[in-house]
Amino acid sequence: MDWSAEAIEQLRALWAEGHSTAEIGRRMGISKNAVVGKAHRLHLPARPSPIQREQAAAAAAAAPRPAAAAAVAAPAVTTPMVRPAAPPVVAPAPRAAAPAPAMRAAPPPAVVRPFQRSSARSCCWPIGEPGTPEFRFCSAEAFAGKPYCLEHASIAYVKARDRREDAA
Repeated sequence: MDWSAEAIEQLRALWAEGHSTAEIGRRMGISKNAVVGKAHRLHLPARPSPIQREQAAAAAAAAPRPAAAAAVAAPAVTTPMVRPAAPPVVAPAPRAAAPAPAMRAAPPPAVVRPFQRSSARSCCWPIGEPGTPEFRFCSAEAFAGKPYCLEHASIAYVKARDRREDAA
């Protein structure tokens, strides 16, 4: 897009009014990305995040208004405050022990076991559904330079050409 002086002034005016980049793009008949790019090149001030704007608006709505806070303020005349004497502390009378409700024992925390292989040279192909007692790893001898046995390596390592032929 060729940016004329009028288009740049219109962009600056809409930007100063606080319109979103999408809205500016709609009004000017250009894409939002064109607006963003030109605003960046013109070094226009950054927009605040819409998320932060919503949080600030919610905080402002929850905060008391200054006029209401002034009405609740302390009296104009200050007098020295005298603290009343604290009442004596009396221990509560002992009560008969009530039977405690039966508490359930908390389930033990989940045990995270490290990757279990019988040796560094054993196949680590997963067999079964993780999290079930039947889940295990293949324990066959691993193929040289691979983490899997010959059978599982043939499944895991497929040439790109072979995949294309299977798809056809």
